Amino acid sequence: MGVEGCTKCIKYMLFIFNFIFWLAGGVILGVALWLRHEPKTSNILIQQIGDKQVPATFYIGIYIIIAVGAVMMFVGFLGCYGAIQESQCLLGTFFACLVILFACEVAAGIWGFVNRDQVSKEIKQFYDEASEQAKSGKKDEKEKARTVVKAFHETLQCCSDELNLTGGDSLCMDGVKNNCHEKIDELFKSKLHVVGIAAAVVAVIMIIEMIFSMVLCCGIRIYSVY
Repeated sequence: MGVEGCTKCIKYMLFIFNFIFWLAGGVILGVALWLRHEPKTSNILIQQIGDKQVPATFYIGIYIIIAVGAVMMFVGFLGCYGAIQESQCLLGTFFACLVILFACEVAAGIWGFVNRDQVSKEIKQFYDEASEQAKSGKKDEKEKARTVVKAFHETLQCCSDELNLTGGDSLCMDGVKNNCHEKIDELFKSKLHVVGIAAAVVAVIMIIEMIFSMVLCCGIRIYSVY
């Protein structure tokens, strides 16, 4: 027996919110792919000195977001189909997936808040190591380190005062005096703010959908009895 009255209204509202959730998953996926391939960030994170590469903590977080976006799109489609079909089984599966996703998002949010400065800290340590080698490393190491340092300077439009002149050859661009540590903080914290805002919006949509899906499941069960 089909749902009627108020429950029918909830059915279509749930479909609309599921569609929004599906779109949100697409947006999250798109933002994550942009963060992964954004030229400025990518140019920094591909640098390496010998066998040592820039820490991959930032990319690990991005890959998790990509996976979450893809799962959200699947769950959103499942919820839309379940709402239209008035299927308790599909809606129950959808609700269970929402709870798991919500729990994962909360856990990831807590981890991200606790480690919010870790990405910038790791990149700054790598930059400092490259700078030190560019000044006083062995010949082979010095050349590789100088290439890395110049990549940082050109990408972030920054410079460290002690690297203005090294062996008579400047590692900084003319007229650039921005502090590299500050520019690294600015780059990665701005990216994390984008992720945080997107996660907060998705969390609100999840809570609304969990409420609507529970109400709709109860409505379907009540009307099936009568």
